[in-house]
Amino acid sequence: MLIDSHCHLDFPGLGDDLDGVLARAEAAGVGRMVTISTFVAKAETYRALAERDPRIFCSIGTHPHNAAAEPDVSPQTLVDLARHPRCVAIGEAGLDYFYDKSPRDVQARVFRAHIAAARESGLPLVIHARDADEDMIAILTEEMGRGRFDAVLHCFSSGPALARVGVELELYLSFSGIVTFNRSDELRAVARSLPLERILVETDAPYLAPQPKRGKPNEPAYVAITAASLAQTLGLAPAALADVTTANFYRLFRKAAAADGVAPAGEGA
Repeated sequence: MLIDSHCHLDFPGLGDDLDGVLARAEAAGVGRMVTISTFVAKAETYRALAERDPRIFCSIGTHPHNAAAEPDVSPQTLVDLARHPRCVAIGEAGLDYFYDKSPRDVQARVFRAHIAAARESGLPLVIHARDADEDMIAILTEEMGRGRFDAVLHCFSSGPALARVGVELELYLSFSGIVTFNRSDELRAVARSLPLERILVETDAPYLAPQPKRGKPNEPAYVAITAASLAQTLGLAPAALADVTTANFYRLFRKAAAADGVAPAGEGA
């Protein structure tokens, strides 16, 4: 089984065809998916999606694009909302200096609140990082010094320095359809440098469809294409890559493992 560790089932093109999305995912061997929060104000939407089908989990958090719209969401609010039985993560939150849709100081403040919530709740933090490697490294290192928290650098497309720090801090790195693009040689090199036990796969649907679906709306079924490409990059059989990433998912997302009755392999980071 493959798991799409990051998608947005509430977005147009997915939420209005959920039965079809789930059927195509099942046919592609994708058995679970996490629909990721971008607005805390939409918590009920994510809950409803996760309650609709046992293959769906959800998270709660504020995307950095929306930090200015939700600048004062407290760690306690996040922790309280995350008590829902189908909510398995905090986020996505982080830093995005490519679009700069929210002031950078506000992004950082909101990000730190999510780190505090992840630390308190024991749930993993889903991190968005784009064109902000230096500040991301500084915040992660500083905050980890204040107390351990689990996290995944989602849709990893940053450089080797952030990848190296992520491994040092025992975080996970998740690869999307970007890893299949012709121009992604450096990203594939980063993937080859990682310990296998730190790797996840995702779609970030409806964005970033992998080759040869590029330019079309992405959906959870296409994580199988990304996983096959990543397996080739790593010199693994696709089935082996599926086993590794699914075990990693359940090791990180322990609440999902408990819901599914899965005993996570090894100790969680």
